[in-house]
This record gives sequence, structure tokens and C-alpha cells, in this order.
Amino acid sequence: MDFWSQFPAKDELLAWYKSNGSNAVFSVNAHLHTPYSFSAFRDIPQALDMGVAEGVKVMGINDFYSTDGYAEWETEAAARGIFPLFNIEYISLNKADQIAGLKVNDPGNPGRTYLSGKGLSFPPKMDEPFASALASVRSESNQHVAGMCSKLNQLLVSLNAGFLLDFDYIRSSMTKGMVRERHLAKALREVVAKQFASGEAQSAFYQKLFGGKPLVSSPDAPAAIENELRNNLLKAGGAAFIPEPTAAFLDSNMVCKMILNQGGIPTYPFLADDSNGNFTPFEGSKEQAAKTLKERNIWSIELITTRNSLKVLEEYVQYFHKEGFVVTLGSEHNTPVMEPIELFARKKTELSPVLKEINYRGACLVAAHQYLNATEGQGYLDQNGKPFLDRHDQLVTLGMALITYLNHTNHA
Repeated sequence: MDFWSQFPAKDELLAWYKSNGSNAVFSVNAHLHTPYSFSAFRDIPQALDMGVAEGVKVMGINDFYSTDGYAEWETEAAARGIFPLFNIEYISLNKADQIAGLKVNDPGNPGRTYLSGKGLSFPPKMDEPFASALASVRSESNQHVAGMCSKLNQLLVSLNAGFLLDFDYIRSSMTKGMVRERHLAKALREVVAKQFASGEAQSAFYQKLFGGKPLVSSPDAPAAIENELRNNLLKAGGAAFIPEPTAAFLDSNMVCKMILNQGGIPTYPFLADDSNGNFTPFEGSKEQAAKTLKERNIWSIELITTRNSLKVLEEYVQYFHKEGFVVTLGSEHNTPVMEPIELFARKKTELSPVLKEINYRGACLVAAHQYLNATEGQGYLDQNGKPFLDRHDQLVTLGMALITYLNHTNHA
């Protein structure tokens, strides 16, 4: 069954909601990576089952460079009464910012800019020349990781490790087609655990791998070990590090056009404050960041809440909400560390009611945008990507109706 066909026509749906709706603010996690890129989750059902157990009613898939998981996400989410958001993430390059030395939302690389697309068309679509451009970037990304795998194998040979990593096996057994450096770290940790029975032997081998630097993590802390492998071997200065080629990044403006072609809302993911209270130069002034984003026709932002203090989250979320931006929040889950689906600020601080409400309103607008694109051919943005700001509240109400209706029919 087509996902959108289960909902009544818009006017009927809104009438139903007027009689059956409430002022409830549902729990939302709008940014989750799955095994279709790299994820803490074993599979999509695990992520959604965790969401059900924690009372989360809206969840958004948000993989790197991929919409391949959309069909499974829709089927499994709807079966659980969870409203699915269809999102994507790209790593782009703004050449003007790079030349200016401006660090945007990658604190180590000037000009490199992560961008998300929220509320893409479902079923997914993409026209040329965007489809070929995306295929090229996906291929370049896999080739880059394959090169790092080769360098890891050279290191293993030099240490007489007695084993090598098989890139093709990693791609076929651990991924859905997109190989990330985190897959290499996971594969290496797993094979070390098989080769060396004791924790002491594993730690001794890791010390050799790290050029004499001891393993900090406990041998029975797999996520921490994988992070150490990544940081010591696959990042700048590591024995298997290879700089990403320019061809692995699309121009930022091109990415925004690609997201629009996919039916989505271009979205800027904020890093905001790090654990020391520092911001990137692009983000340090929220006023200037808002001005620049508007000039770039980006009217949606998101934050990964576990990165940030509650104070900064409230400051940035409320400011951008008042400035007319769609604001959503998520957890990513794109590391080996398993965290709750329910959102928290840094140090597991509970989100305030205002954060929960703005996040829910943002998710409702994205839900309505998806629905209207599918049923009427146009959602929150016009053909040039400009938002219909005067329709913002109407779309939020429509999204509330959609989310409530799915939840109601699932439990009827």
C-alpha cells in the first residue's frame, strides 16, 4: 500500500483532527543514521523498537548520501505507529568559505559544510544531473575508504599480524553499499578479538598498531576501542589516513539544489558549543549565521542535542525559531556508542518543554511538507526553494493531524 493513501484527504484529515486531536507534544528524534550508512543500530527494526519503548512518536532516517533505507523505514515505522520522516545528509564544500579559511560546521576543515535535507519525497526521486553527481560522490567515497583499508593492510603486514582486512567482505557483510571509515574500525576490532583470546593480548597488539601508544580503553569496551582505532589510525596523522579527494565533495550550492530536486528542505546542522564552550567562527554569532543562511536560501536548521549544553540549545533553538526557521533536533547515532532515542542535552540533561515543543512543531511541518509534496505536488517551499512563511502555522497543524492520525489508527 502506498504510504500516503492511508491518510484521508487534507480537509477531511483536518476535520478529523479538530475532533480527535489534543495539545499533546509528542517526542521526536528527527535525525538518525541507520546501517544504510553507519549506525550504532544492528538494523532498522532495532532503532524503531527502541523508539517505541521510549515513547518516541516521530523518527527521521538521515543517512549519508543515501535514500536506500526509506522503504524499510516507512514499513517498519508505520507498523509501530511511528511517523517516519525521510531525510538525508551530505558533506559539501563551500569554496568561498574555504578560501577565506572559515570553519563552518566541521571544526577541522575550512569550508567543509555538512548539510541535511529534511522531508524528501517518498518514494524517493532524483533527476539528472543530480543522480549522476550523487553516484559519482558515493563511488569516490567508497574508493577513498578502500584506499585506507589498503594502508591498514600494509601496516598489518609490517607487524606480521597474520591477518588482513577484506574490503569487499566488509562492504558486503557490514554495509548496505556505503562504506565509512567507522566500518573499517569495527572490522579491525572484530578480527583482533578473534585473533587474540585475552584482553591483555589484544591490548598488546593495539599498542603495536598505535606505534607504541597504549590502548586507553578497556578491551571489553568495543565502541571505545573503535573510536581509538579511528582516531589513531584513520584520522590526520594516522598510519592509514588518506586525505579525502576534492571529488568526494559536492559544492554546497549544488547540494542545496540536489535536496530541492529530491523534494526536501535544505537544512543546516549546527555544531554549536563543544565541551569547552567553543563555537566555530561561522556559528559563534547566531545573528550572523542566520543572516548568512537566509542569504543562501537555507531556512531550516537542526541540532544534535547530546553535543550541546541545555543553555546553548535553548538560546539557539528559540532564536532561530523566532527568525522563521524550521527547527528540528536529533541524536545521529552514527558512532558505535548506543544512546537513547529520546533526546537529551549534554550529560544526559533532560530537554526543557520549550525545546520539545519547537522540535515537535518542526517535525510536524516536515511531515506536512512530505504529505503535500506527495498529494498536491508542492509543500513548504516554492519552485525556487523559498518558504511559504505565511503558511508555516497551517502546515504545523496539518503535520499534527498526520502524526496523530497515524498514532491513533495504529492503536485503534
